[in-house]
This record gives sequence, structure tokens and C-alpha cells, in this order.
Amino acid sequence: MKNRSMQWLLGLIFLMPCLSWAEPAYLVDSDWLAEHIEDENLVILEVRYHPHRYFTVGHIPGAIQVQRFKDLGDNDANPLMHFPSLSAFQESLRKWGINDDSTLVLYDDSNTALTSRLYYLLELYGFNMQQVKILNGSTLEWSAFEEMSTEATPPKEPGNVTLKPANPAMFIEWTDVYDDVVSRRDPNVVLLDARPHDMYTGKEIKHSIQGGHIPGAVNVVSLDGTSAQKWRSDEELAKMYEDVPEGKTIYVYCHDGFRMSLAYLQLKHLGYEDVRLYNGGWSHWGNRLSLPVVEGAEPYSGDYAL
Repeated sequence: MKNRSMQWLLGLIFLMPCLSWAEPAYLVDSDWLAEHIEDENLVILEVRYHPHRYFTVGHIPGAIQVQRFKDLGDNDANPLMHFPSLSAFQESLRKWGINDDSTLVLYDDSNTALTSRLYYLLELYGFNMQQVKILNGSTLEWSAFEEMSTEATPPKEPGNVTLKPANPAMFIEWTDVYDDVVSRRDPNVVLLDARPHDMYTGKEIKHSIQGGHIPGAVNVVSLDGTSAQKWRSDEELAKMYEDVPEGKTIYVYCHDGFRMSLAYLQLKHLGYEDVRLYNGGWSHWGNRLSLPVVEGAEPYSGDYAL
């Protein structure tokens, strides 16, 4: 009896690393969606990289088109991808027929980076996140067994969802980055750049006047945590972020709010508790010529390395 108990204990210890994470409850597959697609309170939202493909390539039957810039940014701001106001975002949700008790399924064609922005905004403004799902595998898996539609989904009856003021613990502004990282170098804050490495170094310049990164930023490419429209394993995600210390406050940015939102979901899933997104990101910082920029593969260089 003692030997059997010892074997059970050793087996549990052996399995503990595998049990430390489980796939996020919000990731669902095409089988789940097929089973629930007729549910009365279900609302499917599609965010494509190229919005016209909602009509040309097609969408999951019943899906409502979300236009990634117009619907997920502030149309009157510079840059556009500042967070939309509570009233504007709530109006969009109501237009899509969303109520407080709706179950939402989000999907895109960009390895969940675009849906991550929508997911983040829903959390930012206090929607019940137990009711939000992301379709892992997107239309790649859906279209293998199910049909797509090129006809626009008929407008739904306006919803009555009521959002809450933005959670201040979920985001920061450029002044926070400049004060906490560039100026004071607060050891309790880690600045994370979620863009591709060539954009981080300044070798490739997109969506801004300047290339490079914010002084002090480390680079982890959030899209490296996905493949074929699906998330990679927890072990692979943990390996990606192994140099980002837990127990710190993590500030994250990218160009326009999508890759950093994916990094937010990945970090939170891995157990990082305090993760905040830079409202505006590199599209803001990189177009303000007065703000400092570092080129190259190191967080600090030149005057900022002193």
C-alpha cells in the first residue's frame, strides 16, 4: 500500500509541470462553435485584416463584420488607434446586437491578434469576460467542414449592453512610459515591444516617421506564439517570455494595438498579474519627433546607455 501511494505521489510530481497551465477557457474550436451557433444569445464577430474579404472570401454564417480600425479605435484621435471612448464602443456593441447576457465568439484571419484587441477592449470597459470566446483555428478549421457565406448578415435588433468606465489598471499613456522607464528606470517596470524584430531594431520602418524602439524596451514578438491561426503550446509561450520577470509591472506596446493585445492575453494566461497597454503605441511615440528613440538590438544605446 505504501509503495502504491509513493508511486501515485511521484506520478503527480512528474505531471505537475504539465498541469501548471491549461488552455485558456476563452479559446474554443470549430466543433464548439458548430454546436452552439444556433444559441439564442450567441453573437459572432469577425475582424479581418482586409475587411473587404468579409464579402469576397466569405465569413462564418451569421458573423457580423467588425472593421478593425474604424470600430476598434478612436476615429477622431491621432493616431487612430487610441482606445475608442466608452460611448463610441458601447454604441458599436449595441449596433451589433449585443446585450449584457450575450455570448460573444470572436475570430480573425491574423492568428488572433485582431480579436485580441477586441477582447481587450471588452475587458477594459467591464464586459463579463466569462461570456467571451476566441475561435482558435479561425476559418481555416471552420471552412474545412462547414460553409462560408459572402452575404452580409442582416442587421440585428439593437442591443442594450451597458459598459463601465475604462479600468485604469489596464493601460498607460506615453507620459507613464517616459517617466517610469525612460527617465526613472523604475526596476519594478518592464517595457515590452511586441513588434517584429526588424521593426524593433529600426531596420524596417512602418506606420511611423522613425524606426527603432522606446529606450529600455525589450523585444518579444507576440505573433511568434501562434501558428496556422492557433496558439502554440503553453511551454512554447513560457519559453518566449522567459526573460520577462514575473512579479513586475509590464508595459506593452506595438504599432497600432493588435500585437500588444495578443501579448497581453499571452502574459495574463502565463500568470503575469500586472500587464498594461500603451494607449497609442509606436504609432504615437514613433511619430512624435521630440520623444527619444533607440535603434539596434539592445534596449539602451548611445546616450541612453550611459
